Amino acid sequence: MATGTEGGLAPLLGFALVGGLGVGAQWLAWRLRMPAIVLMLAAGLAVGPGLGLLDPGRDFGDLLQPMVAIAVAIILFEGGLSLNVHSLSDAAAGVRRLVVLGAPLGWLASAAALHWGAGLSWETSAVFGGIMIVTGPTVIAPLLRQARLRRRPAALLQWEAIVNDPVGALAAVLAFEVVLVLRTATGVGEAVVDLALGIAVASALGLAAGWALARGFARGRVPEYMKVPVLFASVLGVFALSDFVLHESGLLAVTLMGLWIANVELPSYVELRRFKEHATVLLVSGVFILLAADMDRATLAALDLQALLFVLVVVLVARPVAVLLSLAGSDVPWPERLLVAFTGPRGVVLVAVAGLFGARLAEIGVADGAAMAPLAFALVGATVVLHGFTLAPLARLLGLTAADRPGVLIVGGGPWSVALAEALAKLDLPVMIADPNHARLRAAREAGIDTFFGDVLSEGAEHRLDLVRYEQIVAATDNDAYNTLVTTDLAPEFGREKVFQLRRSQDASRRHALPATLGGRAIGADETLEDAQARLREGWEFRVTTLTEEFDLAAWRGKNPDAIPVATLDEAGELRFLGPEDAPQESDTRLMSLSPQREERRGA
Repeated sequence: MATGTEGGLAPLLGFALVGGLGVGAQWLAWRLRMPAIVLMLAAGLAVGPGLGLLDPGRDFGDLLQPMVAIAVAIILFEGGLSLNVHSLSDAAAGVRRLVVLGAPLGWLASAAALHWGAGLSWETSAVFGGIMIVTGPTVIAPLLRQARLRRRPAALLQWEAIVNDPVGALAAVLAFEVVLVLRTATGVGEAVVDLALGIAVASALGLAAGWALARGFARGRVPEYMKVPVLFASVLGVFALSDFVLHESGLLAVTLMGLWIANVELPSYVELRRFKEHATVLLVSGVFILLAADMDRATLAALDLQALLFVLVVVLVARPVAVLLSLAGSDVPWPERLLVAFTGPRGVVLVAVAGLFGARLAEIGVADGAAMAPLAFALVGATVVLHGFTLAPLARLLGLTAADRPGVLIVGGGPWSVALAEALAKLDLPVMIADPNHARLRAAREAGIDTFFGDVLSEGAEHRLDLVRYEQIVAATDNDAYNTLVTTDLAPEFGREKVFQLRRSQDASRRHALPATLGGRAIGADETLEDAQARLREGWEFRVTTLTEEFDLAAWRGKNPDAIPVATLDEAGELRFLGPEDAPQESDTRLMSLSPQREERRGA
């Protein structure tokens, strides 16, 4: 095996191992329906202090800290890029309170927990308490994806995490400057000037870079294929320049840069954001593996009952008190306040920044500064595992999930859509029909089906339609081009295996056939809307049948030779739409089919 210095892994093998473990943990979490962060943490601990296979400090040397810093900067930039102010809507007041009031209250509560719970000095507690303001956007995003919260509580947690991340880093800088003044001959005035100058420069750099990039992209000054590389280079440049002026201010700069770009309505914004999301998935997994693997056994062994007491005080007292006080008197409902109060996972930024300032405090003579790194890791590990397994159940208990089961959004309000929606409702699945023509929704409303009047691709739908409730989309309007546009545009968000459309009228012609990259998957008999609705006029209907070992697929087929399988719902509650080439499960499933009307009903 190729090795690096002192018997460690060669850097190239180290990078490959980190990438494979990170992506593999995320994939396994998706398959097992577990919190991805928990598996990434376990994988890092296993290959690091567990097996001793990877030691990032040894294998990557001086490159480790810059790598983590750059990864955190890109993660925060992508976080800012996802914060469109229109998405706040009714959560704006709550977010404002969580940032303006919650951050200083959290700082005070965390410092008190560190002093009385962990036994740290007030100097270390003040610095560490500032860092603990952050609630980890790297952790919140995967948890929200798994828990499927309603829009407002999800917005509260997401905005608080992303906005407070740079605020927490800057709070630590402020506290450290105060400790430095008390410990050295540096003047108070000089420290205040340095801090103010750093924040001003970071804000100016971030906003100016965001404005310049948005203007250049909108005016075509950058070719399409260069936009993502230019964006990456700009993020790195802004982060490095701002950090040079004041350490950790780069986080503020890149967050503001992303926030500006997210709110100027760039035509290429969706493509930029999707690419950044893909990069962030890689970076989050990589950073978590690195930080977990970088812990040594001695540090982990130093975590005693006092560390456990500290974690409990933070989770059960400090965080809830800060959140509930900051939201007191607001219009945020109590279930949402309780969910936010008891959901405060910490992530990458906390560990990275705590390790940095812990070393700096130790350098200037604060003896317990070295305790910051292991305590930070203990808090991250405990909150990641705790909230990873409790957020979804707590949200369900408080009635804040979008739906117990992920449902289906049907685009198009014709008779076939209404019949399909009624059949899905029999399976106890959330279903909604959307159509920009109000008259076409009349039949759906009369049938008691939830409806959305408007274009599902519009900005209004993005902010008013809670898409997290729906896992699959069926496009069935009488406009083939629009069906293709809907399924193509929403495929990256829902997954290409989760978007379906009825066959285009002109698909039989090679001249009009579309490439496989456009449109959705076939459903049922792969027929046009006109053909499907003709079946309904002839008396065909959707039926739901339970297949068992006694009455399996073969027995069902014998009784329904002409029926067309459309979907199955297995015992785990997973809906699977079927195309003409897909075979239903043999038994232990509920089968939805489109069948001719039974003879007894036909003659009635």
